[in-house]
Amino acid sequence: MTLYRQLLLSTLAILLCLCIGLWIGELKRTRDFLVNQMESHSQDTATSLGLTLTTLAEGSDIPVMATIINALFDRGNYRIIALRDVDGKPLIERHADLPLEEVPAWFIRLVPLSAPRATALVMHGWQQTGVVTVETHPGYAYQNLWLAARNTALWFSLTGVIVALLGGLGLRALLKPLRRVEEQAMALCDRQFHVQEQLPQTRELRRVVIAMNRMTDRIREMFHEQAALADSLRQLNYQDPLTATGNRRYLESQIKAKLEGKEAAVKGSFLLFQIQDLLAINQTNGYQEGDRIIKDTAIIIQQACHEMPEAILARMGGGDFALLLPNNDKQGTVQIADTILEGLSRQVATASSGATEVMVCSGGVYYEQAASFSQLLTRADTALNTARYNRDHKVALLPLIEGGGTIWAGKTELKDLLEEIIANRSIILYSQSTVSLQDRHKTLHHEILTRMIDASGRHLSIGMFIPMAERLGLMPALDKMIIEKLLDQPVQQFSPHRIAINLSPLSLTDRDFVAWIHRQLEQCAQAGLQLNFEFPEFRMIRHGDLIKEFSEVIKRQGHAVGVDHFGQGLMHFGYLKSLLPEYVKIDRAITSEMLNEQSDRYFFINALCNVAHSLDIKVIVEAVENENQWHLLAKMPLDGAQGFYIQQPKPVATLVN
Repeated sequence: MTLYRQLLLSTLAILLCLCIGLWIGELKRTRDFLVNQMESHSQDTATSLGLTLTTLAEGSDIPVMATIINALFDRGNYRIIALRDVDGKPLIERHADLPLEEVPAWFIRLVPLSAPRATALVMHGWQQTGVVTVETHPGYAYQNLWLAARNTALWFSLTGVIVALLGGLGLRALLKPLRRVEEQAMALCDRQFHVQEQLPQTRELRRVVIAMNRMTDRIREMFHEQAALADSLRQLNYQDPLTATGNRRYLESQIKAKLEGKEAAVKGSFLLFQIQDLLAINQTNGYQEGDRIIKDTAIIIQQACHEMPEAILARMGGGDFALLLPNNDKQGTVQIADTILEGLSRQVATASSGATEVMVCSGGVYYEQAASFSQLLTRADTALNTARYNRDHKVALLPLIEGGGTIWAGKTELKDLLEEIIANRSIILYSQSTVSLQDRHKTLHHEILTRMIDASGRHLSIGMFIPMAERLGLMPALDKMIIEKLLDQPVQQFSPHRIAINLSPLSLTDRDFVAWIHRQLEQCAQAGLQLNFEFPEFRMIRHGDLIKEFSEVIKRQGHAVGVDHFGQGLMHFGYLKSLLPEYVKIDRAITSEMLNEQSDRYFFINALCNVAHSLDIKVIVEAVENENQWHLLAKMPLDGAQGFYIQQPKPVATLVN
């Protein structure tokens, strides 16, 4: 029960007790008054009648006496008027039992009135000849007592209603600051920081509001401090301070996480861009001009890759940049490289001052198999030397393996393969458990991994098809196919019944898909199946509002949203306060480099945990590959873990074409 109701009911209870006490006191006073009045009335009548009858001769004229008594009885409000002789023998007696129709029977039983009797002697000289007895009828008294009690109760009831209305309004106004404090506290539970600008006039409430505001400010400061610490650690470890892009270490960790040891087919490109004669520019025009050219180069490359959220840009040092384009074919890589070189030649070169000519060259490698950072860098450096020698502002692109062919001829064949896979539902689902770090046998959820299968039966990474599906607008169809395949499986094979699945934000831009997925989620909730939809962090920049809107709807159905590749996107962690996901999964590129407790990755993961936990968001790590990693992670404030050391991915069901 709310404080408002408790105070209002307490006030009304006190008022009720007061009214009942006053009502009972008024009823008793009225009853005593009426009893005294009846007693006086009876005695006055008896005395008057006795004197009247005494004046009759010898008191023996019975008919005259009867006439006097009858006249008096008929005019008055009496129950009994009787005349008896000295021996008690009735001479004249009148009785009347008048019905009390206007007075409820329960009231008569509740408030009994004892009708008083009065007597007077009838004398003849000094000799007593009889006794007159008079008893007033209580009907009139009951009627007056009932009316007084009823009217008093009505007035008290009306007063109670008025007090309840006015008191309720007064209490509502008085407790309004407390309601705002309650809303403030609930907002804190939802990781939102609201401060009351208007302070109440009541001193005690004012102190409560001030204390609550201070606590809210302090919690917000703690979150910002933790986020700032995590950002500073991220910048120190992974970010280039001049261009705000990734650094060499960041690029190497991402390549290791995305390419090394991959069994499924992968493809993509790796490009190097180099600003020629940067030393001469610094000596001629100053280091400030050289830094400006470097920053402009980074901006142009980022703009060219704006529609490719998976692209990873890093500054290798000096005027050298590296660009990783996962799941991009040779033709698409050449187009992007030409766009970048054209923009660089038009903006960077023309913006430089002095006589020194600025030229940017590019060389790269395209791969269709797993590769290490050193392999890509060595081969791309060879291509860069070729481009530097040609000096024709064209990219020099080489295959990873000399003389190696390509798996697909180009976009057309990849497009046909994607459409064929969607039409034939040629996918296979794998499941991998995410477990609690406190109890390895406690499963938090099961993540669904998807592999595409071509006509030859080869398993292909779904990531190879994502860019093409996004360009062709096929992401809703692809996501729908995967979700349908999942929902076709029996729920009983998953324990607990909570499943994580990746979803593209581009699918949420399709109204038909959104309507369809909400219908499916309602059915899942009824069947006891709960879904976690995971979105990669690098998607938050462009689709954060869309994901937040989707998250708010599905949370009411018992489903949830998670952030995948947490820490990869080089984003400020303030977006977590707005999105409030159920959990975040730290990117495998971060956990794979953690070797011991003295490692900077160890402190960085701790900082990420503090940021997330301050918003009541769970933290899960990926790519736990060995026992040493498990024991290191178990010492940290993490909530869950996932990786080959815990469980190898296993097929959910056999492929059904």
